[in-house]
Amino acid sequence: MWEIIIAAGWPIWPLIIASVIALAIIGERAWSLRSEVVAPSNLLPEVQRWLGQGGITKETLAKLEAHSLLGEVFASALANSKNSREITKEAIEETGRAVAHKLERYLPTLGTIATVAPLLGLLGTVIGMVELFGSFTNSGHDVAQFARGISVALYNTAAGIVVAVPAMITYRYFRSKVDGFLVDMEQQAIKLVEIIHGDRK
Repeated sequence: MWEIIIAAGWPIWPLIIASVIALAIIGERAWSLRSEVVAPSNLLPEVQRWLGQGGITKETLAKLEAHSLLGEVFASALANSKNSREITKEAIEETGRAVAHKLERYLPTLGTIATVAPLLGLLGTVIGMVELFGSFTNSGHDVAQFARGISVALYNTAAGIVVAVPAMITYRYFRSKVDGFLVDMEQQAIKLVEIIHGDRK
């Protein structure tokens, strides 16, 4: 591996850094975007049970808010449960925007890496071609420099694609997963509002 890095030249280092950042983001998002962390399926029935047992206390709200991202939305709704339906929905929307921001954390960076990596590979290709053509002189050509130019061009082109493809696939996957969470959380929040205001049992 080290021989490949040496053969690829200095243009490979930005791609290596980008790949490390992309791997860190993928690992962090895969851990953070788990259903039990974002929107546990048993949370709404649990909140309904609490409401049936006599209401929600400040301690319960704090526990709910720390439970999950969906818990933050529910806590916001319950904290405004004595207000009108419109105020409750506004509180949910405000909390929902903050939750959406948390869900999308680092994804723009991952998308940027997926877009920029092929361009970094292309930069390495251009630099390799410059070295390649620089090997030709009036007295012939430098075979070692010619070979190095080809190595720099090809390795950087391949590295750009290798970094970009997984980054783009995971970026699209996480974006889709976030969108799914947001829709599910919105539906559950609407159900909770209906329960609070007596429209649903």
